[in-house]
Amino acid sequence: MEKKWWHNSVVYQIYPRSFMDSNADGIGDLKGIIEKLDYLKLLGIDVIWLSPVYKSPNDDNGYDISDYCDIMEEFGTMNDMDKLISEANNRGIKIVMDLVVNHTSDEHPWFIESRKSKDNPFRDYYVWRNPVNGSEPNDIPSVFSGSAWEYDKQTGQYFLHLFSKRQPDLNWENPKVHEEVYNMMNFWLDKGIGGFRMDVIDLIGKIPDQEITANGPKLHEYLQEMNKMTFGNHDVLTVGETWGATPEIAKLYSDPARNELSMIFQFEHIGLDQQEGKEKWDLKPLNLLDLKEVFNKWQTQLDGKAWNSLFWNNHDLPRIVSRWGNDQEYRIESAKMLATILHLMQGTPYIYQGEEIGMTNIRFESIDEYDDIETKNMYNDRISKGYKHEDIMESIYTKGRDNARTPMQWNAEKYGGFTKGNPWLTVNPNFTKINVEQSINDPDSIFHHYRQLIQLRKENPAIVYGYFEMLAEKDEKVFAYIRQYNDEKLLIVANFTNEESKFSHSEHYDEVSILLSNYKDSSLTGVNSNLRPYEAIVYKVK
Repeated sequence: MEKKWWHNSVVYQIYPRSFMDSNADGIGDLKGIIEKLDYLKLLGIDVIWLSPVYKSPNDDNGYDISDYCDIMEEFGTMNDMDKLISEANNRGIKIVMDLVVNHTSDEHPWFIESRKSKDNPFRDYYVWRNPVNGSEPNDIPSVFSGSAWEYDKQTGQYFLHLFSKRQPDLNWENPKVHEEVYNMMNFWLDKGIGGFRMDVIDLIGKIPDQEITANGPKLHEYLQEMNKMTFGNHDVLTVGETWGATPEIAKLYSDPARNELSMIFQFEHIGLDQQEGKEKWDLKPLNLLDLKEVFNKWQTQLDGKAWNSLFWNNHDLPRIVSRWGNDQEYRIESAKMLATILHLMQGTPYIYQGEEIGMTNIRFESIDEYDDIETKNMYNDRISKGYKHEDIMESIYTKGRDNARTPMQWNAEKYGGFTKGNPWLTVNPNFTKINVEQSINDPDSIFHHYRQLIQLRKENPAIVYGYFEMLAEKDEKVFAYIRQYNDEKLLIVANFTNEESKFSHSEHYDEVSILLSNYKDSSLTGVNSNLRPYEAIVYKVK
């Protein structure tokens, strides 16, 4: 595989609304991000993935865009955006923009025109259908509960919205839509951005009349055209959000010979604590054997053919230390363990803001304290179906999107140093103990562990390009694997539980050294030893 700059890069996702507020209005903004670039430089990341900052009425926190070539007033101006790009570039950090082209806001000028009449030139920019027997055209559901069809009285037709009814879906069967999108993408590429993260990109090939939403037959044709007309002419990173992907599908997107994307986000591991065939809110405990099997499959089946992305968290997912770690007694150990497992695999690691200091899930008392549209819709939907309030809240505490969206905890001052105003979403009360200032000053912090993991990736080709071999596949407590490149060999061993676990490895090594551990006094004989709760060790072996 031809080597690319993003193979040994580490990406940091910023959710701008919650990162840093520079003007005391309680909402994070672009100037706030600029203020904190030196912090990100200290962490060692190379790329910022910026969740949407475009003009938006904010029905779905910026994923409902009303102008792709302007900035949401709460976040600042285009001048601020230009300054962020150049200030980041000055520090060797690239900005990857969030590309949302499955749908727009209903306040986008295209949609305002589209709904005026059936013969409006913009009508076919969106998906309109006649009623069937006086009702919805078919049974496509919205991701945010209910039908994906909304009746529009003005013209007596329904429009499609796979998300909120204020997020009408673009019609990718219309070549004019392609042209508009490519012009917009080139506008951003010309500003010197480092690429795009593509929101629900697997949905743009939908065929609504056949109820096909993901992975439609023309999807890859569209992506190859997009590559040719836009980012294919630049040395940038592109990553597609693709919820239904398998390794075979992933190769269609990211085999370099196909000229589509650099990589995708696959979510197979993310669904492992949800009941089979149910929604994400229907919980079950994680089985470590399932997790190992999923990672093993993606690591081995993509090796040499396509590139992996590696992540535990994002703005849609709960905090990993609360989800599969232990955010109480072993918060520091388990956060470091989870980071170690992920960062030593093949692929580009993504860190979500606050993950590097071990931020945790939030438990709001009342549903009224939550902001997220998906959470609120689900709550109302389940209450109406007779679910118990307590059970619904437990699902929200475990999986709700606001777990990731509480403001970044910078210091122990009021509101965690995020704002001098009133924060748009309540700050997690544990900010007095868990914050950036404390983490930077403690050499044994989760933050410094992340710094070391990033440094290891930069210095060891085995981490970037080595092959992956899972060990102890049937061990229900230990996650262990080997990475090897030429004569460089690393052994990664991690206890995934809060009790002591034995790990034994039959191979004999003449030389063993520890590159990194989350306990100060890990054993050099640990290749065969008892591992303490959440202990994770990276060995160099010969």
